[in-house]
Amino acid sequence: MSQFWSALVAGLTPYVPGEQPKLSNLVKLNTNENPYPPSPRTLAALRGEVGDSLRLYPDPNSDRLKTAIADYYQVDRDQVFVGNGSDEVLAHAFLGLLKHEAPLLFPDISYSFYPVYCGLYGIDGQTVPLTESFEIEIDAYLKAPACGAIIFPNPNAPTGRLLPLVEIERLLAGRPDVVVVVDEAYIDFGGDTAIALVGKYPNLLVVQTLSKSRSLAGLRVGFAVGDAALIEALERIKNSFNSYPLDRLAIAGATAAIEDREHFELTRAAVIASRERLIAEMAALGFDTLPSAANFIFARHPGHDAGELAAALRARSIIVRHFRQDRIEQYLRITIGDDAQCAALVAALREILGA
Repeated sequence: MSQFWSALVAGLTPYVPGEQPKLSNLVKLNTNENPYPPSPRTLAALRGEVGDSLRLYPDPNSDRLKTAIADYYQVDRDQVFVGNGSDEVLAHAFLGLLKHEAPLLFPDISYSFYPVYCGLYGIDGQTVPLTESFEIEIDAYLKAPACGAIIFPNPNAPTGRLLPLVEIERLLAGRPDVVVVVDEAYIDFGGDTAIALVGKYPNLLVVQTLSKSRSLAGLRVGFAVGDAALIEALERIKNSFNSYPLDRLAIAGATAAIEDREHFELTRAAVIASRERLIAEMAALGFDTLPSAANFIFARHPGHDAGELAAALRARSIIVRHFRQDRIEQYLRITIGDDAQCAALVAALREILGA
């Protein structure tokens, strides 16, 4: 606390990112990073940008990247917005599209940045409980008497559960009066993107990231696809905040990643296969795991405390995520690593459990 702080700063409860420990020989399964390297075409594109061009400002509109995204999803370029990671894209959406007199609705167990943005921008955020099986219940959003906008991840985080596209469309059709933001950070690992519905529903904004399925967490690139009017709102916010959110390296590397479809399909298939094997191996150890369409699983062991399991894994240089939150305090969120990392996790759990 300082006498020079504004009242806004004093009242904020900031987001706490996943731990990034600086330890050697660590099996890091806590922040949902992709275990496989980026596309070789991305690395070549980055090398091509390192030179005299770095003295020049990047394209403020990132037109190359927007064109690549538009071509990939078969939408118009004016339906695409890009930003410095999907968190920045979401931040602009909160301020430009989700701030209304009626409350913003989102799940009670969900991405913990949502309430942070509500605090930052003075938005009345209200949570809607997941079902007992940790599913998003669309009827609860359809029946909400007061609603200014809706946002939720799909698959949800940290649960990993997928909401079928037909349910998303039912929500869009039933609430045409409010903006619906679908946060698809993990959609490439097991679901169908709602981008297919953008042309039909002008109240839909879909947000994605290149951090997960394209192995670019360190490059910080996110994007949104929606009706041109929604995108214009984001552009107005962005150009009132930072005209150059993506540098030359990010634009070049992200464009190459979107264009290399073969590498994308290969690596995401490998993650999905590892996820299914890990679920089966953990079931054999007595774990209950929620159905996952993400690059992580959400699991608990009926006979062992989740916090104690996380601590025991850490003692063996394996880091997983444990949330001390009502309803999920006995679950661990475990990122899907490569085969060697998954094997190390299972071996450690077997030792801890005495199995």
